[in-house]
Amino acid sequence: MAKSKNVPAVVPVIDPQYCCYRLRAAESRIHRWGVYAAESIPPNRKVIEYRGEKIGPDEAERRGKTPYLFVLDDHWTLDGGVGGSGAELVNHSCQPNLVSRIMKGHIIYMSLRAIRKGEELTIDYNYDHTDETMSCRCGARTCRGIINRHEKGTVNDKQG
Repeated sequence: MAKSKNVPAVVPVIDPQYCCYRLRAAESRIHRWGVYAAESIPPNRKVIEYRGEKIGPDEAERRGKTPYLFVLDDHWTLDGGVGGSGAELVNHSCQPNLVSRIMKGHIIYMSLRAIRKGEELTIDYNYDHTDETMSCRCGARTCRGIINRHEKGTVNDKQG
């Protein structure tokens, strides 16, 4: 049976159990789906916990191209694509309004500044030079053009 053009795409779910504020998933101008504040969020507050299947280094290496892997420590990685809280939908920005903090074995997204109701939540993914170089579409005034950090000795810092 052919899929009707009038059937909406399945909207991802934000699990309120791991949120400290009301959040919603919606289409993003940055990339596919994003997470939006459904209420104002003050600065320096826990917003959402990044959740997912806890996997070891060998399994993380096997899943390497999976987009929702977040390294917890030297022994564990969370795959937000399996049992995620919705935090895995937060898009990258070079001028983010969230920062990640690892506290007592949990990955917490904290607000860097006041976030307005309706604003898309973003985080700097901080990919390093060992990750595949990915172009950035965040649209920030300070966009560095790639999701990876600029580090001395990388392809983005060529020496003469």
